[in-house]
Amino acid sequence: MRRMAQPHSERYWSDVETWDRERIATLQLTSLQQQLARVGERSTFYRRQWADLGFDPRDIRELSDLRALPTVRKSDYVDSLAEDGPWGSMLAAPLDDVVRVHFSSGTTSAPTPVCWTAPDIRRWTELYARAAYGQGVRRSDVYQVLFGFAWFVGGLGVTTAYSEIGATVIPGGSSETERQIDVMARYGTTAVSGTPSFMLHLAETAERLGRPLTENRVRRIQVGGEPGGAVPQTRAFIERAWGAKVFDGYGSLEFQPIAWECEEQAGGHIAEDFAFAEVVDIETGEPVPDGTPGVLVLTHLDKQATPFVRWWTGDVVVRSTEPCACGRTLARLPGGVRGRGDDMLVIRGVNLFPSAVEAVVRGFPGASGEHQLVIDSSTKDPATGFPTGIKLRAELPSDDPGAADRLARAIRTELTVRCVVEPVPFGTLERSTHKSRRVVHEA
Repeated sequence: MRRMAQPHSERYWSDVETWDRERIATLQLTSLQQQLARVGERSTFYRRQWADLGFDPRDIRELSDLRALPTVRKSDYVDSLAEDGPWGSMLAAPLDDVVRVHFSSGTTSAPTPVCWTAPDIRRWTELYARAAYGQGVRRSDVYQVLFGFAWFVGGLGVTTAYSEIGATVIPGGSSETERQIDVMARYGTTAVSGTPSFMLHLAETAERLGRPLTENRVRRIQVGGEPGGAVPQTRAFIERAWGAKVFDGYGSLEFQPIAWECEEQAGGHIAEDFAFAEVVDIETGEPVPDGTPGVLVLTHLDKQATPFVRWWTGDVVVRSTEPCACGRTLARLPGGVRGRGDDMLVIRGVNLFPSAVEAVVRGFPGASGEHQLVIDSSTKDPATGFPTGIKLRAELPSDDPGAADRLARAIRTELTVRCVVEPVPFGTLERSTHKSRRVVHEA
């Protein structure tokens, strides 16, 4: 019988979660020095880039020295794959050592592969287990995976992690909605994970079937893949529908995982022993102080197969190094991902993220919560082409003709932007079992 990994204590999976900041920084510097030396030797991409810059990994004496290197973006990775396909010139491990490959969705470019070695997979598992354990998951739990498994990176990660804790794992995936509901009730599922969109879709379906999820035993919901878990109104919406506590999680194909909330629900704790995190100004790339929004830039500290150095996530966050009430000292991301830099709309000088609109819609009385931000010519200045407001398509009660105007006023009050609301009947907008498409472009 396989022996389960043992947590550090009843409350913490790993002792690194409570190290003081100086000790964390020391670990990061030592790990960074070793990682850069290895990557510079084994990755063709970085070896060439650093040679052109005159950079030597031995030049790293302090964590701030890393800023001598440029950020690496998705376009750079795509180019590296085209240059040395199919695995790319960033690969830093022999292909014989690669045991897992996951792919991007291919929504912004051709699907891109990211590779893992066996030690990478063990590390991934340990980090996910740490997150789940910090949310209160234990061996006695029955855990149902509601993330997708087809190509998507999240499903297998959480499956192995909850198994590591010793929970009873049901890998359900993100389809067959009614069957998922039946399995939860029949087998006493106590914890689930999936995208916020699928959690809402399941709750809506269960209500329609006369089987409200509040009657189930689920008490912990881990969400990720979308910003909804960090939007207070969306979190509250899900918690009411399920009668369970929602924990926001943040990861990406390139970095799994990045940050996950503990039971305090006060912002995800960054896996700082796995990734060195910088928060920089979206325009200048210069570091911003804690508490100031900026783009998250990440560097792997021990990834072997496909390591990234100064990876531009494009995600706008706020970092805090204040200790959490849970006792963990790892830096946190209060409010989770505030938005993506490339999703940000500028409306007459106001920076607007789709997640801010979602917060207003989810909190609007009578609305289903389903909505779309529509990008078309109706809210653009005909002379300049610049947006002068936003157009929102939202499911509102058909027997309340004034709802659209009230929602438009609420958005104007909360977000200080003009809004044209197009009301549609409940059930009009497509429900997603994976990631909802909130921003749509129309002619």
